[in-house]
Amino acid sequence: MREDQTNRCLLLIEADPAERRLVSAVAARAGWSTVGADCLETAQALLQGPHGREVQAALLANWEEESGPSTIAALRSSRQGLPVIVLAESDSVSVAVEAMRAGATDFLSRPVASERLIDALAANADRRKPGGELIPVAEKLAPVLSLEQLVGATPEYRAALAVAAKAARNRLPILIVGEPGTGKETVARAIHSASLRARGPLVIVDCKAVPGNVVDSELFGHVKGAFPGAFSEKTGRMVEADTGTLILDEIGALPKSTQETLDRVLATGEVRPVGCNGSSSVDLRLIATTSAPLSDSFNEMLRERIGTTVVTLPTLRDRSGDIPALARHLLSRFAEQELIPELSIGNDALAVLMRYGWPGNVRQLASVLFRAGLHCDRGGLTAEDFPHIASQSRFTNRKSDFAPQISKQSSDLALGGAPGVTLFTSDGHLRTLEEIEADIIRLAIGHYRGRMTEVARRLGIGRSTLYRKLSDIGIDTAA
Repeated sequence: MREDQTNRCLLLIEADPAERRLVSAVAARAGWSTVGADCLETAQALLQGPHGREVQAALLANWEEESGPSTIAALRSSRQGLPVIVLAESDSVSVAVEAMRAGATDFLSRPVASERLIDALAANADRRKPGGELIPVAEKLAPVLSLEQLVGATPEYRAALAVAAKAARNRLPILIVGEPGTGKETVARAIHSASLRARGPLVIVDCKAVPGNVVDSELFGHVKGAFPGAFSEKTGRMVEADTGTLILDEIGALPKSTQETLDRVLATGEVRPVGCNGSSSVDLRLIATTSAPLSDSFNEMLRERIGTTVVTLPTLRDRSGDIPALARHLLSRFAEQELIPELSIGNDALAVLMRYGWPGNVRQLASVLFRAGLHCDRGGLTAEDFPHIASQSRFTNRKSDFAPQISKQSSDLALGGAPGVTLFTSDGHLRTLEEIEADIIRLAIGHYRGRMTEVARRLGIGRSTLYRKLSDIGIDTAA
């Protein structure tokens, strides 16, 4: 066991002994010892006892709207600043928002995957990590955007979206590569919306969250009696995605045997449920994502099949000039959904956000802004609303925490509210007029939320000219 995983203690507030044993077993895999409490009073006594200081996080396993806020307040009165993770039966945004308002540092919904619980514990044990920001809440709040509406002006990001836009028009598999939080699923959804399959189903499977012993059943289905516990027939996710798109998140987590079966299905278009001699035909488009390059042990045939088109998303620290535009966009979206009031964000706050390394990328930025917006009692956010970001950016010996290098010109453009268009290549030469014009058109479409008449009017061209230019740069607006 690594040294950084020793002497971690979790306070688990759960009345059911069986549930306490289950959570304790999962926590132990990450090097955590667990102290169980069947009620709030017992939990407070443990925190105030001789070993209370050893507790590094608390897990409130049964969130209730009536008692939840007071429970968190009571825990914090016993230990100021104690991270409190909430586990609830509901996965609704409103419940998560209520938990956040009450002071929760993370939110999990049942049934919770073991890896998700372990990630939450790790994030709340180390405040430098991209956690403690109710990351799942930001994911639930994220609206479905078209490729043209995705915010970003840096050449690397625009190049990735150009590849995605061109690939959306064909039927071949796509592999999206990027660190956690860079927006892989958002781009995958946008590709589906821009494709000829937009009217078909969109099915998403988190390969990391499905246990290896049931993943074949999840993807391909099974017949009754196929294995112990198969009491009824199950339709696989691939059949559910017929005529539409199947997104396999973190495809590298699939077992070797499943990779081989998946490759065969993609090659033949025939799905055979577990325990069945027959098969059924499917017509779907596969979009796979991965946070790291696929390992050498990954099935070579499947790697070639899904790697025909690769969309590589840059990290947020590599496109820090996009942060002001992203921040304003995200705050506007949250306000549109009436989850927070309409808020401005000052240049001092944006400067703080631009100096941070964002190990959790856009997902973390969304969560940080959402939390700040919930607790803001003014008309706008300032640097004072992000003290944890300012302090975390000063950590050393962590590569992802180092502040990105930002030129004064890029900073001034971004803070002024304009994401800007890059005029020079990395070697100092001017970019072509075609490339610059394409970036301007994409920025205009994003700024005016895809309202093509307004885009054409603001650019001073006719709609027919705009659509011709869109076709030239590989943006398909037919869907």
